[in-house]
Amino acid sequence: MKQNIFDLAVLGGAPAFAEPLHVGRPNIGDRARLLERINHILDERWLTNAGPYVQELETRVAQRIGVKHCVAMCNATIALEIAIRALGMTGEVIVPSFTFVATAHALQWQHITPVFCDIDPDTLTLDPRRVEELLTPRTTGIIGVHLWGRACDTDALENIARRHNLRVLYDAAHAFASSHRGKMIGNFGDAEVFSFHATKFFNTFEGGAVVTNNDDLAAKMRLMKNFGFAGYDNVVYVGTNGKMSEVSAAMGLTGLEALDEFIAINYAHYQQYNEELDDVRGVRVLPYDAGERANYQYVVLDIDAEKTGVTRDQLLEILWAENVRARRYFYPGVHRMEPYRSLYPMTHRWLPVTEKMVERVLVLPTGTAVSGDDIRTICHLLRVVIEQPSEFARAWNERPHAPTALSVTVQ
Repeated sequence: MKQNIFDLAVLGGAPAFAEPLHVGRPNIGDRARLLERINHILDERWLTNAGPYVQELETRVAQRIGVKHCVAMCNATIALEIAIRALGMTGEVIVPSFTFVATAHALQWQHITPVFCDIDPDTLTLDPRRVEELLTPRTTGIIGVHLWGRACDTDALENIARRHNLRVLYDAAHAFASSHRGKMIGNFGDAEVFSFHATKFFNTFEGGAVVTNNDDLAAKMRLMKNFGFAGYDNVVYVGTNGKMSEVSAAMGLTGLEALDEFIAINYAHYQQYNEELDDVRGVRVLPYDAGERANYQYVVLDIDAEKTGVTRDQLLEILWAENVRARRYFYPGVHRMEPYRSLYPMTHRWLPVTEKMVERVLVLPTGTAVSGDDIRTICHLLRVVIEQPSEFARAWNERPHAPTALSVTVQ
């Protein structure tokens, strides 16, 4: 364990980790079972087009979260785009800027204006009071984001939607196998979209799904994800290619069999981070509601630089030099990315909480590729810096000028 400031890799010491330690290293599950499924796919030569593994995955996902319909897709971005179109959203749709850029791109791609709304300072999800202020005659919907698996205020958002005849879609990319108010996420709004990307704790290599309790909406999305085909040579709707492959579904089924194990590992890591960082000045691990089910796939720190004496970006730079690939979600905010910063240059004026949080959030590695010893080392590195702020400040200011991880790698 490093004790001296000058032992830090950013100041010339050797990295604490020989290999990069990532936030979202893929969980694999039972490799033999996965390969058995893949061999069966190859033997049957049914590789895509709603094969048996995709159908089974849809059924099992729907059963697990207690929803009527699961429509598997090739990825969550296409799933968002199809759900938005199937819901008839046009004009303007209210979304948070504190999210992954795909949430807004799925609207902009379809010539729908994403209206960026600020977040609640406690939940970091859409602030319903701000949503109401942004409504115009062109508003047709709201897209809430269940951030890090912590749910939006669904009651308030859906109340607004009912009063103003709006559609409600949730980006639940982070929230698979999580609950809200005793009900599994997937059962709220008109529909919800899950991501099964490789970096998520449950993955299908690359994939996603829309879940809904609306029969007509599910049927429409099934048409739309397959070019509008309703049987051979019978196209009845405008569609695209959003189908999930059989190999992806095989990975998903394998992951479902290990899902509880993945969650247990995530929970143990979350608890350890809490314990290790409990008394570290200016560092708070964002909590999960102990009364709800959670997947614990993200360990998120809120860094108060006034108390730590070190900025979030300095801590990020330090950890990257140690081969800890921490991330600053969702920097700098979608409203400051293109094309949005050019289209809506004044948006930051009504996003004060978002502007604050993009400078404070730090996401740390967890999952099956991370050990308890890894976590202990990461937390110790943070302590070394935060418990010696004056010594670190002097060493930081005197170090030779060089390109940084922030300027070179973390964009």
